[in-house]
Amino acid sequence: MRPDNRLFRYKRDPSLSLRLIFCFIALSALYAIFIVVLTYLGVGFIPITIMVSAMLLAQWYFSDKMVVWFSGAKIVSREQFPQVHEIVENLAKRNNLPKPKVAVVNTSMPNAFATGKSHKSSLVAVTTGLLNILDYDELEAVIGHELSHVKSRDVLVLTLASLFSIVASFLMRYALFGAMFGGGYGDRSRNNAGGAMLIVVVVAVLTWIISFIITRAISRYREYAADRGSAQMTGKPMKLASALAKISGSMHKVPQQHAQKFQSLNAFFIIPAFSSNSLVNLFSTHPPVEKRIQKLREMSNSFSLS
Repeated sequence: MRPDNRLFRYKRDPSLSLRLIFCFIALSALYAIFIVVLTYLGVGFIPITIMVSAMLLAQWYFSDKMVVWFSGAKIVSREQFPQVHEIVENLAKRNNLPKPKVAVVNTSMPNAFATGKSHKSSLVAVTTGLLNILDYDELEAVIGHELSHVKSRDVLVLTLASLFSIVASFLMRYALFGAMFGGGYGDRSRNNAGGAMLIVVVVAVLTWIISFIITRAISRYREYAADRGSAQMTGKPMKLASALAKISGSMHKVPQQHAQKFQSLNAFFIIPAFSSNSLVNLFSTHPPVEKRIQKLREMSNSFSLS
């Protein structure tokens, strides 16, 4: 079955946009308070800025490569997987995107992910388990979801959103290291150094916890946005809903060792890979599948031919 090239329009979700804006405003306010407190305590910003910048650049440069490496994804040719290449090429062309690299992960777990710091360096990967359970239209909808992440530069968005979480984590280690070796902050007296270190640790911990929660919320909202983007790209929101239901329903059949192997990549997958002994994740990177399907139903009802 070939893709349907008809264009569809649906009502935008202003509440989703407002929630995303609110999250970024909250992060900005949190970071401003964090910087004011550290400045007051006399924390030396030059060495910290250099080290944190190095950490961020390393994360930025290696993040997509590490995802591909950890997943075991292999870039495949059109001759090997013609259907996947056809879908990726058609969707990319219709949305003015360079064609991403196409990769396949040899695992029974049905899933997909996209990575890449820019449109030109992007990669879309699907698992053999996914190819075995989805029909053409469902696979197109899933790939549309992943291309929506590419189009929205979500790797960049989430990297920026997690910046101060990285800084806070580093400062916790920095303060503890200083406490162990009797270091102080700025020009404060040695008698006040211990108290300053304690405050830095407390502020850093609170900043890390709050930024972690907000970043997880942004990640969940980006999943809703990518679902919406897939619906817009393909005009088939119920096909994505069907695919999500199939993927979610098949997860319990995945061997536990496979699920555990891929859990570190949950933030990148279209549906997280939870093993049977996973605890309920209160800070999930993804919304519940049921809510995503409900929103896709609402999109389907609001669709009208342009």
